[in-house]
Amino acid sequence: MITTQTRVRILFAEDDPNLSMILQDYFEILNYDVHNVSNGEEGLKLFSENNYDLIILDVMMPKKDGFTLAKEIREKNNEVPIIFLTAKNLKEDRIKGFQYGCDDYITKPFSTEELSLRMKAILKRCSLRRHNQTLDKTDIFSVGKFKFDSKNLLLILGNHEHSLTRKESALLKLLCENKNSLLPREVALETIWGENDYFIGRSMDVFITKLRKYLRPDPNISITNVHGIGFKLEVAEK
Repeated sequence: MITTQTRVRILFAEDDPNLSMILQDYFEILNYDVHNVSNGEEGLKLFSENNYDLIILDVMMPKKDGFTLAKEIREKNNEVPIIFLTAKNLKEDRIKGFQYGCDDYITKPFSTEELSLRMKAILKRCSLRRHNQTLDKTDIFSVGKFKFDSKNLLLILGNHEHSLTRKESALLKLLCENKNSLLPREVALETIWGENDYFIGRSMDVFITKLRKYLRPDPNISITNVHGIGFKLEVAEK
């Protein structure tokens, strides 16, 4: 847990030695505790051995690329925020980054000030989310035949438990809190991702499709797309 007395610990994976040196020095000036690696395999090893508050990954790295590393990190931890750094600015790569669970995607070249502001925004958002989770007493939702344990990221049907990702769980919780009512797109985007952006919106659509698939065993449940406005989790009364 991040407190004012605890230095933020960062795992930073970047294979460009010049950029790596510049950013490591900059992070240390900002009083971050930085662990720096030059490839994805070293990154996974350090992540497995330590706890981090933020992960910053170059996409193109030797031995294991950033997307693969992020996927493996997400299999171990759904909470830690991830930022991708990349020279690639293709729409498909940005969407892929968010599908792999990143919280932000920054294209090179960028200013250190921009990176610092984005880092602070993500860390603040994570701190607020943890605070809200502490205050929120509603962890279990009934959704048709399902029970949804938002705290433990579980969707339960009978004796079967399906593990959700952090963002899948956050999105389903918002839908449950607005059951049979409209959940505006911008509310979901700003609550879960912290901003209303086209690329993030495309990523959210992918998560909606996944939630529909998970809930498909109960025909009384549907997630309706109100075109351009938002979504409705509709549960028919029996």
